[in-house]
Amino acid sequence: MKYKYQLILIGENEKFFKSLELELQNGFDELKIISDALKIIKEDNIDDYSGGQPAFVIYAGNKNNLTDKQKEIIEKQKLDGNIILPVFEKSFTDEIPDFLSNQNGVPFNGNLLKIKNIVLEGFELLRKNRKLFISYKRAESSNIAIQLYEFLERNNFDVFIDTHSIDKGEEFQEELWHRMTDCDLILMLNTKEFLNSEWCKQELDKAHLKRIGIVHLLWPDCDFEDFAHLAFSKKLQNKDFEKPIFSDLTKGRLTAEILAEILDLVESSRARNLASRQDWLIADFIQAANDNNVDVNLQYSRYITQRLENGKLKVYIPTVGIPQSINCHNSQKLIKQIEDKEIESITLIYDELSIRNYWLEHLDWLNEYLDVKTLKKSDFNTVFSKL
Repeated sequence: MKYKYQLILIGENEKFFKSLELELQNGFDELKIISDALKIIKEDNIDDYSGGQPAFVIYAGNKNNLTDKQKEIIEKQKLDGNIILPVFEKSFTDEIPDFLSNQNGVPFNGNLLKIKNIVLEGFELLRKNRKLFISYKRAESSNIAIQLYEFLERNNFDVFIDTHSIDKGEEFQEELWHRMTDCDLILMLNTKEFLNSEWCKQELDKAHLKRIGIVHLLWPDCDFEDFAHLAFSKKLQNKDFEKPIFSDLTKGRLTAEILAEILDLVESSRARNLASRQDWLIADFIQAANDNNVDVNLQYSRYITQRLENGKLKVYIPTVGIPQSINCHNSQKLIKQIEDKEIESITLIYDELSIRNYWLEHLDWLNEYLDVKTLKKSDFNTVFSKL
């Protein structure tokens, strides 16, 4: 296979590198991308690096041990425009070379899942906009919902919470569904009376319709058996709450320890959920093609091709959430890297359920001006029936 995602590892922290490589292999498995697509490059095989394919660089060493060759490699990667992530154990200043001091660094202790997802985002296999929706019953968990909102925002998530995220004058419920459909995950605070709330039940139903993954946080007085079958669930204990305990609905707060566990659960669930939603979209599209006797093929990088009689390809890219103009730009750039064949057209396919009308009209307008087009799920059969 010619096309590779290149992870360039510079430094002497071999223990961290081995752990990250295993975690990334798991990430590729979750995204259903064959493991051969990931290429690990170190100093001794740096000549295998290809400037025409995606690359992500990690430096994890000590600046006192920095060699001229390492510096030369990093400088070339900077010139090629590749992302360089400094990873350190205790002190950014003591461990990271001065010429990388303007890069944002990450401590590797306790951050392996986060670093894995940063790399996947750098490869554009995960969305860079890390969107999360918090669903909760105001009378029971508003204080903790706000605590989670602030904590997750500090950890680089774009978090939606109804009291903070909708501008005055907006159509509240339409905007809420619109924002939910564009999130990576829903963090659902299952307090005792949560499912007795009509609005909370609607959010749960809407999430199931859109196949959006849910991380359930179950309060100590909530029956775990009702949710034990769910893949992403966490039963909270009394010890996970600072005093006053969880039963104080206005002042209760979660401890720092459980917040860290929740962050890991969200990080580990995100890729699997996005891959699952992409699978669902791909399956519906291929079914529509089969129903209309059109031959299409799913490629290893999770896009779909249709070969035309003139030998050219139509490319369809499944897009989770709400398509943006940046999706169009990145898709065109990615396909040009992947394919050495002539391409007739590139189309982003998406599920329009719960996307607001003004945005659907905007996408239709973009179709008149951009080379990359968008196609909503309800039009899958229509586009094939015209062939």
